[in-house]
Amino acid sequence: MSVQVEKLENNMAKLTIEVSAEDLEKALEAAYQKEKNKISIPGFRKGKVPRAMVEKMYGAGIFYEDAANSLMQQNYPAAVDESGIDIVSRPSVDVVQLEKGKPFIFTAEVAVKPEVTLGKYLGVTVSKVDTTVTDEEVDAALEKERNNNARTVSVTDRPVQNGDTAVIDFEGFVDGVAFEGGKGENHPLEIGSHSFIDTFEDQLIGKNAGDDVEVNVTFPEQYQAAELAGKPALFKVKIHEVKAKELPELNDEFASDVSEFETLAEYKESLKKNLQEQKETEAKKTKEDEAIQKIIDKSKMDLPEAMITTQCENMIEEFSQRLAQSGLSMDQYLQFSGMTMDKMMEQVRPEAISRIQSSLVLEQIAKEENIEVSDEDVDAEIAKMAANYGMEADKLKEYMGEAEKASMKRELAITKAVDLIMENAKERAKAKSKKDKDEEAAEEE
Repeated sequence: MSVQVEKLENNMAKLTIEVSAEDLEKALEAAYQKEKNKISIPGFRKGKVPRAMVEKMYGAGIFYEDAANSLMQQNYPAAVDESGIDIVSRPSVDVVQLEKGKPFIFTAEVAVKPEVTLGKYLGVTVSKVDTTVTDEEVDAALEKERNNNARTVSVTDRPVQNGDTAVIDFEGFVDGVAFEGGKGENHPLEIGSHSFIDTFEDQLIGKNAGDDVEVNVTFPEQYQAAELAGKPALFKVKIHEVKAKELPELNDEFASDVSEFETLAEYKESLKKNLQEQKETEAKKTKEDEAIQKIIDKSKMDLPEAMITTQCENMIEEFSQRLAQSGLSMDQYLQFSGMTMDKMMEQVRPEAISRIQSSLVLEQIAKEENIEVSDEDVDAEIAKMAANYGMEADKLKEYMGEAEKASMKRELAITKAVDLIMENAKERAKAKSKKDKDEEAAEEE
């Protein structure tokens, strides 16, 4: 395998990767061996048709696609290593030459990590954050815990109310025809959650268990299923059961049931302490974010579009995994929320750009300040992770490859860069007057 690197505009590069004719022949043979038992030609038993006969009958390129995919998967990672460039996007691949007896040649266009010119990063000003915990906040936390410990009971003496859960069967129709993905059975729908489109949930309020209800809604104009976008739909709904929360009384017994404390007063004090710690953690993060954003604003970097797209896709994949943990697929989420993948990409784009910029400036600060991460630092971090997973640190370390350890070193270097920024940051109340704002802006220069 050989690799040529061509630098393109806007921090993009093109890798031209050449794989030998011998390796292409091996890949074609492997593709034939994989598929031969599925091929049937009169006069031959399945699995016994010679490859030459298959290629004569179906064309010389019958195994090209499988062979090309296999060779690209095998050779692209090695080509990236050989290229020596820091790639920050998924590749856009194009086949240049694919012909038996000749080298296999393909290209991969990729984004390259952009250079960063830092602005001022030591001595930035951050706003003070109030971490006072009020009685109202303690009461709200207590009420939340009360709701978390509520019993769910079936309701038979009243209709559906906001906040109830209705167990329903439903089927959707457009122009009298049932559409794909519009049917469900024994689905628990929380009224007021807005997890179904339009006014679907509102139209169940006032109905009773056992009722058959016709729900009329209109799909959003920008709906992920183009054939449904903007169209009115009728859902036939059967309400099987209505469930409501029954809240426990707030007393000492409640406190002892949900905590280690014997009295409600002790439990409330514990909640206040936890809220204080939470506010202080959030305040620390808020000040770090403000400091980093000010550094970004004074720095220069040219983000390639492919890098942003890749980050957006990664964030949507993270969201998809969280959905899966709650038992919902991405297709179901798109169906019921009225969201589209294009809209999701647009929605996460600002956060994706912010994440990229933060990472780039912090990596550059770590580089310019010669911040080093020792093996001891890595071992300490592995020990923390092992404790969280309930594993032995040595076992976890064995499972980690060099790529994972290198990634951990980068993250630890970024953490040290943040610590350096905050150790040198100046804290002050938020600027209110023009004079205060001018003084603050001057300090940032």
